[in-house]
Amino acid sequence: MSALWLRTRVLGALVVLHIVGSWTPGMSLPQGAPETVCDTMLPFHGGGILPANSVSPFSIETSTSVIGQGQTLRVDVTGVPTGLSFGGFMIQARNRNPPYQIIGQFGPSRDGTVKLMNCENSVNNSATHSNAGAKSQVSLEWESPVDFMGQVVFNATVAQSYTDFWVGVPSNPVQVVRRDVAPPSVASAPTSGGYNPTTRQPYVPPSYVAPNVVATVADPFYNNCGVSKTCFGFPNGCMATKSCTSLSAVTVRGDIYEFELQSGKGTNAAYVAVGLSEDAKMGDDFTIECVPENGRVSMYSSYTSGSPYGVSRAGVPQNTARLVEASVVDGVIYCKVQRDPVTVVQGRTFDLRNNMYHLLVASGTGLKENGVGYHDIGRLPSGSPINLAVVQELGGSSMLLVRLHGAFMIVAWIGTTSLGIIFARYFKQTWVGSQTCGKDQWFAWHRMLMVTTWSLTVVAYILIWVELKRAVWHAHAVTGLITVILCFLQPIGALFRPGPNDKKRPYFNWGHWLGGNLAHILSIVTIFFSVKLPKAELPEWMDWILVGFVVVHVLVHLIFSVGGIASDRQQTQRINTFQMGDISHHHQHAMRNGMSMERKMDAPYGALRKGLLSVYSVILVLFVVALILIVVLAPIEEFFKSSP
Repeated sequence: MSALWLRTRVLGALVVLHIVGSWTPGMSLPQGAPETVCDTMLPFHGGGILPANSVSPFSIETSTSVIGQGQTLRVDVTGVPTGLSFGGFMIQARNRNPPYQIIGQFGPSRDGTVKLMNCENSVNNSATHSNAGAKSQVSLEWESPVDFMGQVVFNATVAQSYTDFWVGVPSNPVQVVRRDVAPPSVASAPTSGGYNPTTRQPYVPPSYVAPNVVATVADPFYNNCGVSKTCFGFPNGCMATKSCTSLSAVTVRGDIYEFELQSGKGTNAAYVAVGLSEDAKMGDDFTIECVPENGRVSMYSSYTSGSPYGVSRAGVPQNTARLVEASVVDGVIYCKVQRDPVTVVQGRTFDLRNNMYHLLVASGTGLKENGVGYHDIGRLPSGSPINLAVVQELGGSSMLLVRLHGAFMIVAWIGTTSLGIIFARYFKQTWVGSQTCGKDQWFAWHRMLMVTTWSLTVVAYILIWVELKRAVWHAHAVTGLITVILCFLQPIGALFRPGPNDKKRPYFNWGHWLGGNLAHILSIVTIFFSVKLPKAELPEWMDWILVGFVVVHVLVHLIFSVGGIASDRQQTQRINTFQMGDISHHHQHAMRNGMSMERKMDAPYGALRKGLLSVYSVILVLFVVALILIVVLAPIEEFFKSSP
């Protein structure tokens, strides 16, 4: 389904007339619209004839704008005052707010001009014409449901002829209120003057956009957020732009605690949930789950455990909450749930009247046997516990520790480790004779960079433990843990390094080389895994930046390796010049001096190595800065959208 289809549905215009002309193009379907078109936006006409995108000359009038539950009103489909007649029509009443379901029932007409329809497995909730004869007005009686309060809009498709028809012609909204506060039933007095042709918007079918017609409708879920209900969703800050991936709302009326949940379009969510948490952490939380099952939405209460982490419906009372409304429209899950003020779950009392709770919104694409799966689409706790009865603007919890963890790891493993390996592998014969703190330059730089890596890694690992307060076992966590262990052991192993002439020195060198390179490779893999973590909120295109870094790093290693081979070959040629001819005492002395000088001189192509190191360092800094900005400003797309 297209985005425009959803926007049109949000307007409540999910009504269609199925008009098929055979040999008489002016005729509508003689027995009215079939029930197969209840959920279709486009009429089926030979040659692909589209609905008119001009202002409809027909109107939908109601006998009142306020009606009580279970009361009846009159609805007119009319060509008055235009004086036009029509042949076919179809009409429904729909909830003006999500989930936009068909509301109420139509009664049979006295003159037999109306045929009742059963849409969405409900009886008589839609109506169409029983004959295709010309008519200027059709009157119907509609009864509101006894279990619904809110606004409804009547929408109709009206056909003047085979080629001229309008889809989604709306009435003015009708408010359904409690019966004891409603005016008397007024099924006999239609209102007039409610139709204003200048305010009606043309219907735009999903597969066609007429020139200069723009159909943009805000999601009504956001209506009254911060006014009569507290709304909260993720990613953090999405409420301002009305672009949440998943969101919730809380409305309190006396002892009625009402929770609304909605997943985002295009997320392929298998569930959306909201939890009540005392500490903004997953674990020991009372949760509402809305899960599509067998074509309808089911609601469950569940409880999350912290150690070991899990979520389960077992032992959780399912009679303390009631599903009021629910739908799945174009993959978007919506539900409205009323919960008891006080619930006891596994010995813990959740008192919504007297206690304050963090809201914790989550959604995911998987389900388990007795609960929901991992929140791989995302999750976000509110930044502070709230009194649910106080309407307020609510932001997400601080992501500072997560952002610092990511930034420190990027500096450590993209930056300092990459550079430290280059120094150790290719610069032992560069800056010969120059030392820092009594150590050769290559070793001094290598040690400084690796100590920085070790320090940043340890701090970053502590930060994420402080944030999570528990172990998690996904790909990023497992490879990250192995990387941290290898990193931690490297300097400890270096303390036991054998002397240069010790026979065990080659084993140490190979072990040190293997541990360092394995940790570096795993660290890059771990960073790739982090892009998929919902908590990180990183863009998928960050993968391409990481791929670019890997390509540059490998290319630099190849250039240094080729340069090293050429340098070794030239050094060998220098030494061989001392071995030509008879080797006298003089020649032996000269050869020893020559080899000693080689050791005190930079290896050939030193200038090339230094130049390449400079270029690589600049590129490395650019990669590190770019990746840190993506991590710290995540979600970076939302950051730039909200920037002035």
